[in-house]
Amino acid sequence: MPPISPEQDQQIRQVLWDCGQQAEQMATTQFEIFQKGPNDYVTTIDAALDKKLSAVFTELFPEDGVITEEDAESRKKFDRGYSRLWCIDPLDGTEDFIRGKRDYAVMVGLLQDYQPIAGWVGAPAYELIYHGGPDWGLFQSVAGHSPEPLIRAKPDPPSQGFCPVVIGNRDRRNFGAAISQHIPTAQFYSLGSFGLKVMEVVLGRAGLYLYFNGRVKVWDTTGPLAIARAAGLVCCDLQGDPLRSTPEAINPETLAHQQSIVVGWPQYIELLLPKLQAAVEDTSESSL
Repeated sequence: MPPISPEQDQQIRQVLWDCGQQAEQMATTQFEIFQKGPNDYVTTIDAALDKKLSAVFTELFPEDGVITEEDAESRKKFDRGYSRLWCIDPLDGTEDFIRGKRDYAVMVGLLQDYQPIAGWVGAPAYELIYHGGPDWGLFQSVAGHSPEPLIRAKPDPPSQGFCPVVIGNRDRRNFGAAISQHIPTAQFYSLGSFGLKVMEVVLGRAGLYLYFNGRVKVWDTTGPLAIARAAGLVCCDLQGDPLRSTPEAINPETLAHQQSIVVGWPQYIELLLPKLQAAVEDTSESSL
């Protein structure tokens, strides 16, 4: 059963489409870039979209909590007893956006009792919006048109000639060599947005997505994980424990996940997770 009405879903998709078009247009003009922390950037476009999305969701869902990446004050709502929390990332993959690349996204996710139940991942450069949830289904909208069912694509099992793994550039620098030793067939690649990386797995272009560097926040993960679970993917940490978005699993100040993140098809998880554990352990021991 959908967690929201069809009318609300249409309104959400419309505002994501509008924000995507705004981002594409603003990218052709001069915009300012600020550094929030090491390798963590924000632009005036992020801020403009954040303000717009916050206003729309506050009006649409006045009884729910609304948390957005660029509104630090909104993070206080995370543990204030809301049954439902909207987690909004106005521009996921800001570094790619700054460099003029296409793999960035506008994302919205819904937590109910700290469980991801619905998500929207808009890819403006591709004129696509993916959305859905575990008790709802999987959908995609093309160029602002009405949604159609999104058919998940199960990849072939890992083999000598096929083992695509999505991994961020930082994690590949830290762990890629060790992973290759334990999984010689692994074929690494990456792109900007966390949400679009997860969609690579949902669409069967990769068997796994690995994220180990501890920087990802609830507004990055909630929407994509809801879609991943709807697709039947396993969402776990390196020990195989389910990913959690409950307060004890989240940094209270930054709202970053304290677990490592592995999203993958069950056959890939079963075969490769023990090897990934060994690879990360080897890396940790070599750094001592």
